[in-house]
Amino acid sequence: MKNNNLTRLLFFTVVLFIAYNRVQAQDQATIPDSANFNRTVDGKAVHLYILKNKRGATVAITNFGGRLVSLIVPDKNNNPTDVILGHDSLADYRKRGENYYGAIIGRYGNRIAKGKFTLDGQSYQLDINGGVNMLHGGFSGFYNRVFNAVKTGPQKLHLTYFSKDGEGGFPGNLTVSVDYTLTNDNSLKIDYTATTDKTTVINLTNHAYFNLNGAGTQTITDNLLKINAATFLPVDATLIPTGKLQPVKGTPFDFTAFKAVGKDIDAADDQLKMGHGYDHNFVLDPHTMSQPVATVKSTQTGIMMDVYTTEPGLQFYSGNFITARVKDGKGNKVYGVRSALCLETQHYPDSPNQPSFPSTVLKPGQTYHTVTVYKFSVDK
Repeated sequence: MKNNNLTRLLFFTVVLFIAYNRVQAQDQATIPDSANFNRTVDGKAVHLYILKNKRGATVAITNFGGRLVSLIVPDKNNNPTDVILGHDSLADYRKRGENYYGAIIGRYGNRIAKGKFTLDGQSYQLDINGGVNMLHGGFSGFYNRVFNAVKTGPQKLHLTYFSKDGEGGFPGNLTVSVDYTLTNDNSLKIDYTATTDKTTVINLTNHAYFNLNGAGTQTITDNLLKINAATFLPVDATLIPTGKLQPVKGTPFDFTAFKAVGKDIDAADDQLKMGHGYDHNFVLDPHTMSQPVATVKSTQTGIMMDVYTTEPGLQFYSGNFITARVKDGKGNKVYGVRSALCLETQHYPDSPNQPSFPSTVLKPGQTYHTVTVYKFSVDK
C-alpha cells in the first residue's frame, strides 16, 4: 500500500509539472487583446493584425510603427513560445522613452553624427534625439507613425507610408511600402521598397528585440550567437563609427563560431565600455539570400533563428539600455537590461558622412529595395 501511494504521488507530481510547464508556455505565447490597439492616432485608424501559418507560428503586427507585437513559434517540445519583446496595448507603445520594440525604423536606421549631412551641396539638419546624434529617424521616425495596412492573405500584411519632404529634416517626398510574410517554413520575410521625388538618404530596418528563451525571461546572455563577419565598425564615445574596419579575430567581437552572448560581454574592452555591451555594426562577409548571415540558438527552448538579408551590415545590440518598468511588458512581465537582443539588418551607421561606406543615397527614378528573413527552427 505504501508503494502504491508513493507511485500515485509521483504520478500526480509529474502531471502537475507537465501542466505547469504548459501553462507557462501558454503564458509566454498569449497574443495581446486586439481591442487594446483599436484607436485613432493622428486621424488614422490603428489595429492589430494576426498572421498564421500551417505549422503553428503566429505573428501579431500593429500598423502603428509597423511594429511586430508578438512572434510565436514552437519550441523543442512543441510548446508555443513568444520570442520578441513588446507591449499589450497601443498606449504603452506611445509612452516617452519606449524602446522601439518591433518597429519599422526609418527614414534612417541607426545614427547620423550630430544629425547633419550634406547632399548635392546642400546641408541638412535632422532631429537630435540620441544624445548628440540623430537616432532611428528622429522624433518623427517611422516607429512613431501610422502606416496604411491591407491584409492581403492569412499570412501577409502590406503596409504603406508617405513621408513628406522635410519630415524629420530629410529631403524628398518618400513613398514606402513594407510587406510582412509568414511562410509555412516558419520564416518571417520583411520586404521593403521606397521611391523619392528628390535625392535623399534612406536606411530601413526592423527593431525587433529577440529572446529565444521566451519573451519575459530575464537574460539573453546564455543565447548562442554566430555572425558571419570578419570585421566590425569601432565607434567613438557617442556610438558613431570612427570610419575604420576592425578585425574581430582576437577580440570580444569574434562571433565567427557559436559563442554565448554573455561570454565576453563584460570584458575589459574600450568598445564594450562605450556601448555598455554590444551595440555595433558588423560588416557582413559576402553573402546571398541562400546563406544565413547570423544564427541565434537557445539552449533552453531549442529554438534557433537564422537571419538572411540583402543588406551589407548587421547591428548587434545586446539590450544594454532596456529600462525596466513595472509590468509594462506583455503579460505584465518586467523587461530588464539584456533581456533581449537585436539583429538589425542595415547599411552602416553615419554613411551619409562617411564616403568609404556603402552609399545610402536614393535618387528620383531609382527604387530602394531590401529584403530580410528571420527563419525559425528547432535545434534538438
